[in-house]
Amino acid sequence: MEKLNFLFKSIRKTSISRLITVYKAVKKNTKKKFILFDILYCCFKYKAAFSDYLEFEFYSLDKNQRETYLTNGKNNEIVRIFNNKDYWHILDNKAKFNDYFKKYLKREYLNPNFSKEEFNRFIVNKNEIIIKPVDGIGGYGIKKVSCKNLKFEECNKFLLEEVIKQHDKLAELYDKSVNSVRIFTFFNGKEVFFLQAILKIGNNGITDNFSINGMYAFLNEKGVVITPAIDKNDNIFGIHPISKKQILGFKVPLFHEAVDLSLEAAKKIPQIKYIGWDIAITNDGPCIIEGNSYPGVFQIKPRFNKNKTGILPKYEQIMKIKL
Repeated sequence: MEKLNFLFKSIRKTSISRLITVYKAVKKNTKKKFILFDILYCCFKYKAAFSDYLEFEFYSLDKNQRETYLTNGKNNEIVRIFNNKDYWHILDNKAKFNDYFKKYLKREYLNPNFSKEEFNRFIVNKNEIIIKPVDGIGGYGIKKVSCKNLKFEECNKFLLEEVIKQHDKLAELYDKSVNSVRIFTFFNGKEVFFLQAILKIGNNGITDNFSINGMYAFLNEKGVVITPAIDKNDNIFGIHPISKKQILGFKVPLFHEAVDLSLEAAKKIPQIKYIGWDIAITNDGPCIIEGNSYPGVFQIKPRFNKNKTGILPKYEQIMKIKL
């Protein structure tokens, strides 16, 4: 019944045009028959969102391989089990998050409904600042604006933040956004586990968000990129299309320090056990951008994985669950 409910919810939430878009994209990559039926079957059987079928190439996998993939539906279940909904607001509301994790931010910020005096003090000696809606998701609504001629009345309902100057090496990869590291952690109440990490990279925008032209690539435990990057339209990039810098093999500077920072921060909110941390790397060290109570689903595409298996078995082993 639970699987059937996920299927119906997926159909309701996903437009027919999106389903057709996925179908057409899959059709270009395989001669498999009954693709549309298989997309719906995987939605029911494995709680795979339609986008999962394309992104994780379910059309190329057998039953046993499909079982190993963390799908959106199974990720939802992990969040339901381990992340107390009463505490989501601490991570989801950016102003509350900044106050709660202030020691890890390493930058100035100004929460909404500030006074004109506070505003004037904040922007003095700054050329640009970041303006964010407190409850925005996926990078939508985030702007980098010049402080010149910026008016108090235009922004006092938003969160204002000092611009993060990313590490020189990351700026070489793409300099119009902060290219952050998404680090996934799990806290069982006694020990914090590092689950995996990806490098998020901007592409023709001011954020590195996957939903807004961004891309991501997988990192190994040494912080080295081990796959080409992928965007939401299933485009593959071994070299950045704008900077022309090599993505595959790129080594994230201060990666271990970033992991240590996320493991420390995870202990501060034990009610949310499964978190995706967005960490910026500066020349002076890592700092937290935000934490996600719904960390998102990221896995190496089967074509870049010799065994064509997903990350679910690792999650189940660490979390002591079976999905």
